[in-house]
Amino acid sequence: MDNKDRDEVHDCVIKLRVNPQRRSEKVYIGCGAGFGGDRPLAALKLLQRVKELNYLVLECLAERTLAERYQVMVSGGDGYDSRISDWMHVLLPLATERGTCIITNMGARKVLEIASNLGLSITVAVAHEGKSTYLGAAPIVECLEKYQPDVIITSRVADAALFLGPMIYELGWNWDDINQLAQGCLAGHLLECGCQLTGGFFMHPGDKYRDMSFPHLLDLSLPFAEVGFDGKVYLGKAEGSGGVLNFSTCAEQLLYEIGNPGAYVTPDVVIDVRDVSFQPLSRNKVLCIGAKASADSVPDKLLQLVPKDCGWKGWGEISYGGYECVKRAKAAEFLVRSWMEEVFPGVSDHILSYVIGLDSLKAASNDDGTSLWKASDDIRLRMDGLFEQKEHAVQFSKEFTALYTNGPAGGGGISTGHKKDIVLEKKLVRREHVFWQTGVKHNKMMNSNNQGPALLPTAQEHPSDFWSSEIDLFPAPSGQKIPLYSVAHSRTGDKGNDLNFSIIPHFPPDIERLKIIITPEWVKAAVSTLLNTSSFPDSDAINKRDKWVAEHVKVEIYEVKGIHSLNILVRNILDGGVNCSRRIDRHGKTISDLILCQKVVFI
Repeated sequence: MDNKDRDEVHDCVIKLRVNPQRRSEKVYIGCGAGFGGDRPLAALKLLQRVKELNYLVLECLAERTLAERYQVMVSGGDGYDSRISDWMHVLLPLATERGTCIITNMGARKVLEIASNLGLSITVAVAHEGKSTYLGAAPIVECLEKYQPDVIITSRVADAALFLGPMIYELGWNWDDINQLAQGCLAGHLLECGCQLTGGFFMHPGDKYRDMSFPHLLDLSLPFAEVGFDGKVYLGKAEGSGGVLNFSTCAEQLLYEIGNPGAYVTPDVVIDVRDVSFQPLSRNKVLCIGAKASADSVPDKLLQLVPKDCGWKGWGEISYGGYECVKRAKAAEFLVRSWMEEVFPGVSDHILSYVIGLDSLKAASNDDGTSLWKASDDIRLRMDGLFEQKEHAVQFSKEFTALYTNGPAGGGGISTGHKKDIVLEKKLVRREHVFWQTGVKHNKMMNSNNQGPALLPTAQEHPSDFWSSEIDLFPAPSGQKIPLYSVAHSRTGDKGNDLNFSIIPHFPPDIERLKIIITPEWVKAAVSTLLNTSSFPDSDAINKRDKWVAEHVKVEIYEVKGIHSLNILVRNILDGGVNCSRRIDRHGKTISDLILCQKVVFI
């Protein structure tokens, strides 16, 4: 962007707006993407079905995607999301026709070129900061005030702030309207993961509280919010869509990756969500109330992510089937570790192994202390190493490939690889030391064969009685050993090397009895097997693991009274976090169901 298109540089010290104007009594904001791999056609469906939308937010950055973009840039590639072309081709025609502003953190390239090729004349505003610092809503507010753009492209603006910006602009809020800001951040947090609010990552066959048909799951609606100038928030999904929007989906998303619910830190306000509650008004609309600013309402420092090399990853997979295939996988693991020790003594400690189809998620039961193994005739051994030197990772791939002729019988389908990995180290930077800048560009419309927005076939309306709020609720039986999933549901998220999971009882009064069961000791027992470095640990390995857990793993349990739930934070359990983890589930997404499989006895 040329200097003439750029505005002045600002720091992140909060400065009250001068005479902010209320432009509307309420604003409609939709989520078009909840992560970098979301579906453009789902966003188009939301635009088509919800004609009131003023803004559509595409939230596409996370620690994983930031790290990937950094590595692409270091290799000489573009630092923006390459899928931005797909999104803009699909969304721009209808968005410009409707006057819906698109806000995204995908990166600034190609949007004007795409618009010109579509025969559209648009204004694109850019808000950027060059050091991967989580910015608040101020840059978006300035873009809207100064440019009234069709599209706003940002760098790493915090997820909730992408939604909060247009609320502040439209509803005339100021930076000291902390209770309205708290409600606005609540709305942004609930919307930011897209269909996770409306039935995605929720459907569970066999669970009467969470089951739904495949067609209903296929026709999920992305969510949107209606936010009033007084801070009142209504969540919605498109009329006639599938999926589900109710207390349970809202509760799971409320606790997703928030850490301490009494002090959920965003760049604009620290919010307390412990008294938040949800009131379903229909199968497509829920009222959200109860968010407020914490005692320390505004953080004086912002989170910045700093890339740092964490070594070289090397991995290999091989399949075994039939009689005693697990023992053959055990033999193969022993050989690869031993071969590596012959060449580079000591590196075996950097290797993690697991058997896909047997224990790749490291599931364990606190019922009898044994692994949840069952007979299997179709397994795949995977071994991952994180090494300090590239030659170690390369050698690992070579040694693993040698299993073809030097390993146990019947192994096939070998795949190997190696790559350099980075982590994003977190540090806090004072607001006055973080700077951002906005700018604007306009395109010149070119001749185009564009015939206007592509319209999808009208979706089949789903029966209104699909999701019944009349499901009978009963307290958990006393004195019986039952799986936790029969009385509660859960969702897991990650923040760096920390795991965050919720426990939400179906029968709200059960929370008092759950508080007796779910203790730090119980949690550690349930998750400690995640730290096993082998599918076949001996007693020494288990003792070493348990000692490490006692010294490094910390558990924090928070009660969230508004939704009668628990939010649990487990620190130092995710093998270094998503960008360098050697696990098959690097985010820890599957751990919620492993927790729910634990058997408990209610008093």
